[in-house]
Amino acid sequence: MTVQRFMALLVLVIPGWIAGYGIKLMRDTVFSILNPPYPFLMLQFFVGLFALIFGVWFIGGFILHRDRKNNKVAPRFQKQN
Repeated sequence: MTVQRFMALLVLVIPGWIAGYGIKLMRDTVFSILNPPYPFLMLQFFVGLFALIFGVWFIGGFILHRDRKNNKVAPRFQKQN
């Protein structure tokens, strides 16, 4: 059981780290700090925005899936068959 919990923690930590990196990239763009792998600021900003959206979407989907499995969601979020 502890290995499953550790894997679930990793599944949540990695997208959380990606979302945090996305926030950092967008913040650096606002302050005109160009990071090495990106040739210009707009690309850096959009990569950061994509990373933030992906991280939040993945964590939200994981939590929704877990709560649906345990029947802890409101009726409007129940899966329609």
